[in-house]
Amino acid sequence: MTASQDSRPKRPAKSAATPRDNKVVRRTVKKPAAPTANPEAPPPPPLKSVAKRSVSKVSVAASTVAAETAAAESVVLKKSPAKRAAPRPRAAAPAAKTVVQPPAKPVATKAPPKPVATEAPSKPVATEAPAESVAAAPTPPAAPAKPAAPPAPATEAAARPAEAPASGAAGPNFERMADNLAKAMAHGGKALAAMVKPVEQGKMKSGFSEDLADAMKTFGHVAEYWLADPRRTIEAQASISSNFLGLWANTLRRMAGEEKQPYVPVDPKDKRFAAPDWQENPYFDFLRQAYSLANNWANSMVDGAHLDKPTRDKAAFYLRQLSGALSPSNFLMTNPELLRTTWKADAENLARGMKMLAEDIEAGGGNLKIRQTSGDKFKLGVNLGTTPGKVVFRNDLIELLQYAPTTEEVFRRPLLIIPPWINKFYILDLNAEKSFIKWAVSQGLTVFCISWVNPDARHADKDFYAYMREGIFAALEQIEKITDERQVTAVGYCVGGTLAAATLAYMAAKKDDRISSATLFTTQVDFADPGDLKIFADEDRIKNIEEEMHAAGFLQGSSMANAFNMLRPNDMIWSYVVNNYLKGIEPMAFDLLTWNSDSTRMPRANHSYYLRNCYLNNLFAQGKMVLGDEKLDLHKIKIPVYNLAAKEDHIAPARSVFNGAKLFGGEMRYVMGGSGHIAGVINPPGPKPKYQYWTGERPSGTFEDWVAKAQEHPGSWWPDWMQWVSAQAPEKVPAREPGGGRVELLGDAPGEYVKVKA
Repeated sequence: MTASQDSRPKRPAKSAATPRDNKVVRRTVKKPAAPTANPEAPPPPPLKSVAKRSVSKVSVAASTVAAETAAAESVVLKKSPAKRAAPRPRAAAPAAKTVVQPPAKPVATKAPPKPVATEAPSKPVATEAPAESVAAAPTPPAAPAKPAAPPAPATEAAARPAEAPASGAAGPNFERMADNLAKAMAHGGKALAAMVKPVEQGKMKSGFSEDLADAMKTFGHVAEYWLADPRRTIEAQASISSNFLGLWANTLRRMAGEEKQPYVPVDPKDKRFAAPDWQENPYFDFLRQAYSLANNWANSMVDGAHLDKPTRDKAAFYLRQLSGALSPSNFLMTNPELLRTTWKADAENLARGMKMLAEDIEAGGGNLKIRQTSGDKFKLGVNLGTTPGKVVFRNDLIELLQYAPTTEEVFRRPLLIIPPWINKFYILDLNAEKSFIKWAVSQGLTVFCISWVNPDARHADKDFYAYMREGIFAALEQIEKITDERQVTAVGYCVGGTLAAATLAYMAAKKDDRISSATLFTTQVDFADPGDLKIFADEDRIKNIEEEMHAAGFLQGSSMANAFNMLRPNDMIWSYVVNNYLKGIEPMAFDLLTWNSDSTRMPRANHSYYLRNCYLNNLFAQGKMVLGDEKLDLHKIKIPVYNLAAKEDHIAPARSVFNGAKLFGGEMRYVMGGSGHIAGVINPPGPKPKYQYWTGERPSGTFEDWVAKAQEHPGSWWPDWMQWVSAQAPEKVPAREPGGGRVELLGDAPGEYVKVKA
C-alpha cells in the first residue's frame, strides 16, 4: 500500500506498476520505429502493412501456442519430481519486480519531468523476459546500478530477444513473425499462380476432377455394401462408436491423473508420431488415437466389403491417399513439432517452405514436383554414371554406350543392357560402390547399354514396335559391327525386360537367334496380378491418360513420378510436404533419390500400347499380343533365361514374376532377391552383405510352394548370375576398346540423352 500511495502522484512510477499503462508505454516505445514521423513519406507496401497491423492477432495465436506448450510441459512435470522445481523461480518473478521498483523513486525525485518516462518503460520491457528479472532478484545491489545508464541496457535487453528468440527468451519477435508470415503469403500466392497458369493457357488439363469422381464412385460401392443390409449398417456404426467411446473414457481417466496406457498404442514404425508430444500432451495424444481409430475402421470397411478384387484394390488405394492426406501430422495447428518450430523460428520456416513450394510447382510446369533431394551435390558424369565408356551410336531413339574394359581378356559374347525408359539407365551405374555396370566390366564382360531418349512431341508415334526396331535391333547391328559377334547376352530391367521378352518372342517367330541368352530383372510378362500399379490401368483411367497425352504427344514425367509416389504416400509425399514446405528444411543430398527425381516422359503411342496390351487386357501372357506382323507366343522362346524377382517388390511382385516365368519354353532359372524393386537388384557383393537371395527348381505349381522349398543364400545374387552367364559362353578374347576403331566415337559416357530433363 505504501508503494502504491507514493507512486500515485508520480505518473512515471504509476505507469511502471499498472498493466494498462504498460500497454501504453509499449506503444510509445514502438512509435519512434513506426513510419509516421514524416507525413509525406510514401505508404508501405499493402501486404507488409496488413501483416504489421495483424501483429496483435499473431500475439493472441502465439499466446495460445504458448499455453499449449505449457500444458505439455506440465504433463512432463507431473511425471518428473526433478523438473517440478523449475517453475518456482517464475513464481518469484513478481518479487523481483518489487525489488526493482523502489530504486525508481529517487530517480523520479531527482528529475521528475525529464527522461523518467523513458526509464520507466525500460522496466516493463525487461519484465517481458522473466528469466532476466529473476536472475537479477537475488542481487539487490544490482538494481540501483541500472539507473546509472538506463537507456542503453534497456534497449539491448529489448533487442536481444528479438535477434535470438530461440535462445531462452520468453517468446518470438512478433514483428519479425509478421514479416515472415507476409513472405509466406506472398510465396503462397506465387505457388497458386504457377499452378493455375498452365491450365488457363490450355497447356495442361487438370485430371483432379476425374480422379475425385472415380474415388467417390469407388467409395460408393463400399458404402452400398454396408448400407444394403441393416444388420451390416448397425455393425459398422457400433464398431466406430464403441471405439470412440472407449477412447473418450480412457482420455478422461488419464487426464484425471490415473496411470493408464493409451487406448491406441503407439506404432513404433510410424515416424509421423515419433515426437514425445504425441504421447505426453493429452490434446495431441487424443488426435493421434482418434486418427488411428478412424483409419483402422475405414480400412476394415474396405476389407470387409464383398466386392470384386479390382474395385476393392482401388478403394484401398484411394483410402491410403485420403488417410495419408488427413493425418494430423500434416497440419500446422495439429502438429506439436510444427507449432514449436514455427514459434521458435518466428515463422521463418513457413516463409522458406512456401518459397520452395512455389519453386517446385513452377519446376513441375503447374504440377507439384516434390523435391526429394538437394540435387546440387550430384552431377552426371562427375559422381553419377561415372564408369568410363563412349557413345558409339546414336539415332532418334537411343544412344548406345560401350564401356572400357578393365581386364586384359574378356568373354567373347558381349552383354547388351536394355534399361527401362520410365526411368534413366544410370540406376545401374549409380556410383562406384553400387554400379552393376562397373562390376560386370570388372568380371570380364564387354558391356553395351542403351540410353533411351527423353521423348518429346517428335516421338509421339514411337510405339513398342519402334522401340524394338530402332532400339534393340539397332543396338544389335552396331554390336556386331564393332565386335564381329553376331550373338549377345541381353539383360532387360522392368519395362525394358518386358520389351526384351516381347522382342525374344518376335525373334523366335522370325527364327532370329542374335540373342542367345537373356536375363530379366524384376520383369512382368503375366499381368494378371501386376501389383499396385494396376490401380492406374482401368479403362476410365487409361482414357484419361490418353486424353492427357493427345495434345502434347507424350505423358509428362511428373505424372509417372507422382504415380510411383502415390504407392507409398506417407513416405514419398507427406513426409516431404511436412519437412520441405512446413518445417522449411531442404532435403539432404542422396544419390538414389536424385535418380528417382530425374523423371522421363513417355511417348503417346508406346505408353498407350503398353497399358492396354499388358496391364488392362493381359494379352502378352495369353499369346494374343501383336507386335508388327507377329502374334507373340512366350512358349516359343527356347533360349536360357535368368529371371530375377524381388521379395518385397510392389511394382513387379515376386508372385507375378514367378507366374510369368512358367510361360517360357526354354531353360529357366528363377531367383528371388531380398528387398524391393530397386534395392533387390542393386545389391552388390561385399564384406557386409545387405540382403540375401533364394534359388530353387524351375517354376511350377504355386509360388508359396516354391518359396517353401527354396534355398536361401546370404549376400548378393550377382556372383550367381555371373556364374550362369559365363557358363553360357565361356570362351575369352583380348579386351575390346570402345568402338573397336570401326565406328566414330560420339562422346563420353553417360552420353547426352540421359542429361535431358523432363
